[in-house]
Amino acid sequence: MITLISAPSVASIPVEENGEALVDLADFGVRCRPNIGAGSRVRFELARRLRAADQALPVGFHLCVAEGLRPVETQRAIIETYLAALRIEFPEADAATLDELSARYVAPVSVAPHVAGAAVDLTLVNDAGIELDMGTEIDATPEESAGAVRFAAKNISVSARANRELLARALGAAGLENYPHEWWHWSYGDRYWAHLTGAAHAVYGPVAD
Repeated sequence: MITLISAPSVASIPVEENGEALVDLADFGVRCRPNIGAGSRVRFELARRLRAADQALPVGFHLCVAEGLRPVETQRAIIETYLAALRIEFPEADAATLDELSARYVAPVSVAPHVAGAAVDLTLVNDAGIELDMGTEIDATPEESAGAVRFAAKNISVSARANRELLARALGAAGLENYPHEWWHWSYGDRYWAHLTGAAHAVYGPVAD
């Protein structure tokens, strides 16, 4: 069973902010989608590890980041928009159930790694910059994908499974952790990373930028 990012066991993990600076992924040679804007920024150690993962990929494969740092107000807007859609999809669900459903797809602000500069949404591209088959688009919802957004989903193609496994090997070897409800979401230094690795505390909290 997947532990939700909003679970008490995750939210209760303390944060000991280390004050590490935000850096731009372009300075580390990590590809980003066009027009990514401020989303190209992440904490230094995450950027360093992403560079290592990118360099470990086979010839012809590259990481491509869709989003890193996310402002708190953007996080809140995503939550509200998704909750509104869930209320329509599940009209009988109470508030607690809706919050649980929402947390599969977007983290509450209090534990969100993107607002800490501790997470990236990313995919694989070839030398021409064309995104590879990963089974779904980044940010597809569980509802519209029939659950195929989960990293271990069975309802994806053989090539998508192989690409997900390649992504996981490179990022895992570099010390990043995946949120299993979203194949594209990987983090380092946040509460969910601490939960998965057994670290005593997270090292990154929300940034005021």
